[in-house]
Amino acid sequence: MDIAHLARLSVSLPAELVRQLDAMIAERGIPSRSAVIAEFIRRELAEHGECTPGAVLAGTITLIYCAERGRVREALAQTQARYLKEVISSQHVFLENDQSLEVLLVQGPSEQLRRLCDDLRKIRGVRQIKLVTTRSLLPPLHEEQAAPRSRATGGRK
Repeated sequence: MDIAHLARLSVSLPAELVRQLDAMIAERGIPSRSAVIAEFIRRELAEHGECTPGAVLAGTITLIYCAERGRVREALAQTQARYLKEVISSQHVFLENDQSLEVLLVQGPSEQLRRLCDDLRKIRGVRQIKLVTTRSLLPPLHEEQAAPRSRATGGRK
């Protein structure tokens, strides 16, 4: 990052909190306090964005569910199909004790993503669900053509 785009921030914290922060930074090999604090702030801003009406967000929804319960996978698939614009892809793995882990890649208005989570949460057998978002978006998946092709010439000029 260009030094001209940086702003200094002075923060006073309890000594014990700073000690714990420094221990975590050393343990994880994070380059600096600034790097970890910037990450914390970005995470909180993204979470705050989840509450901002109309904000378009990208992220993941992580689900853990018990596969033995009735038609959990079918209900999950039906719910995801109702949110076809928001659910970009999904990945599923089987866990121990007849549990499954599924991760959905999602993008859309914050209200829609919250509704999707709420609808998934209502499915019997879903044990855990977590939405993690960012304001950074996926690039457009398909570009619209600039001009439609002429039928008479088969697109040739």
